[in-house]
Amino acid sequence: MLIFNIRGENIEVTQAIRDYVEKRVSKLEKYFEKDMKNTAHVNLRVYPDKQAKVEVTIPLPFLTLRAEELSNDLYASVDLVTDKLERQIRKYKTKVNRKSREKGFKNLEFVPNDDQTTSDSDDNQSQFDVVRTKRLALKPMDNEEAILQMDMLGHDFFIYEDADTSNIDIVYRRNDGRYGLIETGEE
Repeated sequence: MLIFNIRGENIEVTQAIRDYVEKRVSKLEKYFEKDMKNTAHVNLRVYPDKQAKVEVTIPLPFLTLRAEELSNDLYASVDLVTDKLERQIRKYKTKVNRKSREKGFKNLEFVPNDDQTTSDSDDNQSQFDVVRTKRLALKPMDNEEAILQMDMLGHDFFIYEDADTSNIDIVYRRNDGRYGLIETGEE
């Protein structure tokens, strides 16, 4: 069962919009166990150029489903993001189910359906094969130095030991060209 948390930026979330989002995203419930309650966080954003962006995040006990779509029509964006989430589930369902069984999780699997063939899961098997392994000696530094190192190497992320906290942190380049920081350790 999905519980919806819908918010709008630069748009009022009317009852018609809320009903449409809930109807479309509820299609995904067929992939979840009946007794599971999940929250779908939906963010609707309209830009000054009349583009509409829809972001949907559904945290699950074993993974997080997330997708976003941008188009000239809010309703089309809702349709596109729902289709994208469904493709994600169908693509990774077999692998997620196998991993949850291996780890002994109960009721954390996607519900199997009849339209997935065994060849689909065989094709996805090689997708997660590790083709290269690197070993790192982490040097203590601050996040500015880590960003500099990342840029000099031409990478999209960089792992380092924070000089102040001794935690392992990650800096990364965001889609908007700015930088993000992932801090590890206790909160």
